[in-house]
Amino acid sequence: MSDLLTLHRYYIWANRMRDHFDRALGEFMQLGKRITDSERATKFFAGDPGIFMSYWYGGLYVVVEGWRELGLHDPDIDRLIDSPNTELLRRYRNGAFHFQRNYFDERFHGFIEEEGSAFWVRELNRSLGRFFLQKFSPG
Repeated sequence: MSDLLTLHRYYIWANRMRDHFDRALGEFMQLGKRITDSERATKFFAGDPGIFMSYWYGGLYVVVEGWRELGLHDPDIDRLIDSPNTELLRRYRNGAFHFQRNYFDERFHGFIEEEGSAFWVRELNRSLGRFFLQKFSPG
């Protein structure tokens, strides 16, 4: 089995968590003003939106690691991976998958509070999806 196909599997896993996150985020946003800001942050991170987002971000960083290890290149993806957001995404993954004593550890805030990080992570996800579709589509 090819290394690229294996990397694609990691992308599929991460992208599925994005699907779950998007659905959970929509439901969470319907809570609106019924909760306070401090309750909102805790409910977000302890609930489905935070769970799925963290697994999506962690899984997506695994794809970045594989991309680099396999020496793959695509102008759009390379440009996105060259961003400082990639290091922030790595730190987020570490915060999610290595025990942290602080509930709202800086590793989470560093990525979330970075201007444009939500757009960047979605753009990276879309670009990787495009890349794999091109590689595995017939014709």
